[in-house]
Amino acid sequence: MGVSKSAYYRWVRTPISKRDLIHFELDEEIYGVFIAHQGRYGARRIYEDLKDRGFKVTESKISERMKLMGLISKQAKRFIKTTDAQHNQYVRSNLLQQDFTASKANEKWVTDISYVPTDEGWMYLCVIIDLFSRMVVGWSMADHMRAELSVNALVMATFNRKMPKDVIVHSDKGSQYACKTFQEEIEKRKLISSMSGKGCCYDNAACESFFGTLKVELCDDERYKTIEQAKSSVFEYIESYYNRKRRHSTINYMTPKQFEDTMKFNKKKSPSI
Repeated sequence: MGVSKSAYYRWVRTPISKRDLIHFELDEEIYGVFIAHQGRYGARRIYEDLKDRGFKVTESKISERMKLMGLISKQAKRFIKTTDAQHNQYVRSNLLQQDFTASKANEKWVTDISYVPTDEGWMYLCVIIDLFSRMVVGWSMADHMRAELSVNALVMATFNRKMPKDVIVHSDKGSQYACKTFQEEIEKRKLISSMSGKGCCYDNAACESFFGTLKVELCDDERYKTIEQAKSSVFEYIESYYNRKRRHSTINYMTPKQFEDTMKFNKKKSPSI
């Protein structure tokens, strides 16, 4: 086994300490969570995961052990925007004013478009996110940026959310949102259109954050040969991972699905007045 006799007998005379054993077991748990989330979790999210499973450990201890093991989580970067605001189409007022809080589901949605590179060219992705739970409630992918990309995401969101009314749908002033086709769909479904100020990325920061996360946690590590391969990968990330497994800092480190389920449960238990 490549161990000298002297080293072996030294180990026999001085067995592993209780503290070392605790660290060894903790390292195994940390490593397990880190690998399960494909290096996407840092110390805080691993801490929340272990805490929910009954482990009594601090975030600083997890950070310390991660450094010793050389575990470095993927870091967010800026995701390049693709929408074009150079047009003279339908433009709406900014109803959000950078207020990304929501007191209930289907109160405020945000939407944006970005791209995923493949060997066949760009695969464009449009998402709609509910600010209440940060769940991606609608999405659409295509090899083009025509209006149907944003319309299809909107249609999916309304069906997934059981046709809600009076939801604020906030976007930038890109032509895919300011066009007649998208605005007519908004009106037909009795939703309310809101748009960011010109050239201000902070007005749609929640969507910017999602795309940054997607880029770092998935796309940076992949080279997609085909657009269909990219679609399948992004679909799995959104539906299987982001909405159901990934803890979100904005909602007390719950997953979007867990947060919505918890809120529904609490609402059912609340006494009627």
